[in-house]
Formats: sequence, C-alpha cells, structure tokens
Amino acid sequence: MHTISHINDTNLDEFMNITHGIFEHSPWIAQVAFSEKPFSSLHHLHQCMVEIVKRASTEQQLALIKAHPNLGERISMTNHSTEEQKGAGLQNLTNEEYEQFIKTNQEYMEKFGFPFILAVRGKNKHEIYKAMNIRISSNKEMEFETALTEIFKIALLRLEEIIK
Repeated sequence: MHTISHINDTNLDEFMNITHGIFEHSPWIAQVAFSEKPFSSLHHLHQCMVEIVKRASTEQQLALIKAHPNLGERISMTNHSTEEQKGAGLQNLTNEEYEQFIKTNQEYMEKFGFPFILAVRGKNKHEIYKAMNIRISSNKEMEFETALTEIFKIALLRLEEIIK
C-alpha cells in the first residue's frame, strides 16, 4: 500500500510501476496523470485520470475499452482482471455457463464492436450475465459511455487497493 504523499514524491518510473494496470493495458493515462501531480487525495488522482480519458480522442477511448478482456473468457489477463473475475466466480463457470458467456460476448462484440465492460467486484456470475442480457439491447453510443463509466469504477477500485 502507498500513501498519496508517497505517490506525489515518485519519479515517472516509480509512478508508472505503482499505477500499472489501473487502466487495462493503457499506460498513456498514467503518463499524462504524472504531469498533474501533486494530488490531494486518492480521489483527486482518480478524477485526474478520468478527465484524461474524457479529453482523449474517441479512438483512444475505444482502444481503452478494447484493451479489456471479455468477461468469463478463459484467456491470459492482467492480474487485476484475473482477481476481479475470480472474485465474481467467472473462473469457475460450468461448461454450459461458459458457452452462454461466450455466445453473449460474441453477440455483444458483433453489435457494438467492443467487449462488454462491467465492474464485477461484489457481483456474482448471475448478476453479470443478467447485466449483459439487459445491456445488449442498448444502442452503441449509450454502451460506449456505459463502458467508460464502468472502466472509471474499475480504476477507482484498483486505486483503492494500492493507495491508503
């Protein structure tokens, strides 16, 4: 665990090492955030990172969304994603559940062009599957915004794990 004071005292390499994985496979966010130090709190750091994403181009935002794994897939993921999905029971899907998740993920990807994103901490596989089925009827613009909102929630949860 780090303090916000320690975060403010880091050089770029240390900052990047500490914030690695806060935004899935998107170190550019932390690189820009570094220049906005000092941060008054964990929430200030998070808000700075959120604003960086909001100011980014649509292409950069889409790349951030696409950097996330499909929920329930049995693939190699970042440690953060692995732990979050394991906590939701997604690493222990039955073969039937796994097939349902894969099918729904494929339908979602075909419709929207990016993976279904949900902050899964505190949710179980049934709640996640229900959310997938509800959100698949949404429109692309709304889902794009929802995906970013969920990414912001995920980032905050991850920051709360490393900063006290």
